[in-house]
Amino acid sequence: MSRPASTPSQPTVSAAHLPVAGYVFGAAGAVLFASKAIIIKLAYAEGIDPETLLALRLAFSLPFYLVIGAFAVHGLHRRGEALPSLKILAQSAGVGALGYWFSSYVDFLGLQYISASFERLILFTYPLFVVLFGALLFGQPVRLRALWAFAVAYSGLAMIFAQNFSAAGSDTARGAALVGAAAVSFALYQLMARKLLNHIGSALFTCVAMISACVVALGQFALVRPLEALLVSPHMFTLALMIAIGATVLPTFLMNAALKRISAQANSMISTVSPVATMALAFLFLGETASVTELVGAGLVVGGIGWFTLADSRRRR
Repeated sequence: MSRPASTPSQPTVSAAHLPVAGYVFGAAGAVLFASKAIIIKLAYAEGIDPETLLALRLAFSLPFYLVIGAFAVHGLHRRGEALPSLKILAQSAGVGALGYWFSSYVDFLGLQYISASFERLILFTYPLFVVLFGALLFGQPVRLRALWAFAVAYSGLAMIFAQNFSAAGSDTARGAALVGAAAVSFALYQLMARKLLNHIGSALFTCVAMISACVVALGQFALVRPLEALLVSPHMFTLALMIAIGATVLPTFLMNAALKRISAQANSMISTVSPVATMALAFLFLGETASVTELVGAGLVVGGIGWFTLADSRRRR
């Protein structure tokens, strides 16, 4: 049955709805990403350890990436394109272990010591490390706006750190250092992934990287915990599923859907919702409160990174 011819008004209506859908998808993805630390904190309150929680998160995510990876390989075969070399696959697996296992692991460890809101603000600064390490390790130019953004954002983090250190002492320093290592390692992952993406493609690279992270996390768990430790309570299984699907797989697809409908700079600005959403969710579900100093510090972080991200995305148009 042939499709009816579209009237002149149909494309206009459709196009008008695309940006709205893009903003909705982008905001939903940012909020779901923001929920990760909240769910982890709720799981810690139930007595689970970081190694077990990370293993469960990645084990529940693994089937999705296996299926997506199979479709990506099938697509290469259908188009008559060669599969990536073993060297490229091995490099992708190694970079994936850095970005999705190590970065996640030290982030999980850090959340034992600092608030969910502080954790999200530290992670939010990783684009600045991308610029700095790009200059130090890959000879990329450093733009002045990046240095200004770095100064503004980290002055805000310093305010929050000082406030928390006076109350929690060394725990604050330990947690901030671990989450800072997560931001640094994810920035290095971003830099090393760019070259590999040209050889392997986005979908297949993501799947190889995530599958590698899953294997490493499960291997780590097998070395440090008995296998029966994975048999957690039904409530803990639910929390692990929420992290795996609601805060990992689903927001990835939502953010990709947003990028198909709205500009990169619009999507970048929507991402600034993430730390704000974390603070709101932490207040609602964890009872976390923020002092005036912490709110001012959070404003400096979000403002500095938001300005840098928007300016950088406009430059790349």
